[in-house]
Amino acid sequence: MGTFRVIPKEVKEQILTRIKNEGITVAQAAREAGISDNTVYGWLAKSVNGKTNDGEVARLKRELQGAYELIGKLTRELEGYKKKNGPRR
Repeated sequence: MGTFRVIPKEVKEQILTRIKNEGITVAQAAREAGISDNTVYGWLAKSVNGKTNDGEVARLKRELQGAYELIGKLTRELEGYKKKNGPRR
């Protein structure tokens, strides 16, 4: 096992920002910071699983509701079309 050391929050954020925004690899970021790849992958997993954006969730719920309404409208139109024209042969 390696030695345990605390990485400052600012350094973690800087590393994650470079990976997400600048496109550097996890291996490269870890090597430059002198830490293991697994440490960085752990931070990435926590950052993805640990944060929810309430605005994004609300937007997605509105989009989903709009999709449900559109599906309902199209279903009603299709049923009306079938009743009007009879079954296809």
